[in-house]
Amino acid sequence: MLDTDLQLGPHTTALIGVGGGRYPAGNSVLVRGETSTAIIDPSTSLRFRADLAELTATHAVDRVVLTHAHEDHLAGVHLFPTASVHIHHADLQGVQSLDGLMEMYGMSPEAERAFREIIVHDFSYVPRPDAIGFRDGFADGGPAGRSDAEVIDLGGVTIRPVHLPGHTRGHSGMLIEPDGVFVTGDIDLSAFGPYYGDEWSSLDDFERSLARARAIDARWYVTFHHKGVIDGRAAYVDAIDAFTAVIAHRESTMAAFADEPRSIDDFVAHRFVYRPHVTLPFVDTVELRSARMSIERLVAAGRLHEVQPGRWLAGRSSPSLSRVVRAQRAEPEPLPELRPAVRPP
Repeated sequence: MLDTDLQLGPHTTALIGVGGGRYPAGNSVLVRGETSTAIIDPSTSLRFRADLAELTATHAVDRVVLTHAHEDHLAGVHLFPTASVHIHHADLQGVQSLDGLMEMYGMSPEAERAFREIIVHDFSYVPRPDAIGFRDGFADGGPAGRSDAEVIDLGGVTIRPVHLPGHTRGHSGMLIEPDGVFVTGDIDLSAFGPYYGDEWSSLDDFERSLARARAIDARWYVTFHHKGVIDGRAAYVDAIDAFTAVIAHRESTMAAFADEPRSIDDFVAHRFVYRPHVTLPFVDTVELRSARMSIERLVAAGRLHEVQPGRWLAGRSSPSLSRVVRAQRAEPEPLPELRPAVRPP
C-alpha cells in the first residue's frame, strides 16, 4: 500500500492516480475478498506504482471490473492477462475489439486514425474478446420472472453494478458492500461537467442517471478523475448537484449566444464543452454532438427557434412547433428503481 492510497473499509482501497487522477490518469479501486480480488478501472497510473510487480503478480488480482469502455478506464487491463474482465453488456464490444471501441466513439475518419494510435500507444489498449458482460445489479424481472440483477461476489464483500447510461450506453457505478463505497466512474463531479459527446452518449440518459446516482447512500464516493474520494453523503450531494448544474449552464449560455441567427457551425466553433486551447482530435465532433442534443432540447423548451433552415435564434417558438419537436423525441426507457443501500455503521 502506497502513501497515496486510501483505505475505505476493511476490503476496499482507493488507488489515487497521478495528479489526483486527472486525465489521462485515473483513480482505480482495489477490492479484496475472502475468495477473490478485483480491481475497478485499472488506469495508466498503475504503471508508476512502486508495488506494481506485487499488484500484477499472477492471480493477485483475478477480476477486472470496468465502469465503462473508454480508453483511460481500459489502460491497465493488459496488466492482468489472467484475470476475468467484467463490463456492462452494452459496452462489451469496446473491450472485445478496438474496432468495437472506435464505433462507440463515432469519430470522423481523420480523427479516428489519430485516436486509434493514441489508444494503442498511450493507453496500452489490448482487446479482451473473452470479456464478460453483466447487467444492472438492481434490475428485477426478465424472462419467465428471472431476475437479471447481478452481483459480483468476492467472498465477504460484493460489487453491485448500478447502470448509469448517458456517458456511454453501458456506463455503470459500482456499489461495494458492506464497506459502503460507491464508485461513480465518469460521473466524476469535476468542474468540467458531464461528457456526452460520443456516438453512444445520450444527454437525456445522463440527466436521469445523475438523479439515480444522487440517490445512492454510501459512506465514501470514489470518482475516477479529479475529486477522488468524497467522505460522506452531504458532500457528495453538493458535488453531484453542482456537476448536474453544468448542463443547464451550458444550455443557458447557448441560448444567450443565439442573440442572432446561429448555425450549428457557429455553436461548434464557439465551444460550450471544451475550452478554446484544447486541441484533441475529437473536440469538434464532441462539440457537434453535444450542440445538436442541446439545440433539440432548447427548441422543445421554446428557448430557441429555427428562423432559417439550420439557423436558430433565441426566443419563444410557436406552441405547435414545440409540440411537434417534443413528439419526435423518443421517450426513454425507465431505469430500475433503486432499493435503499444499507450504510454500514
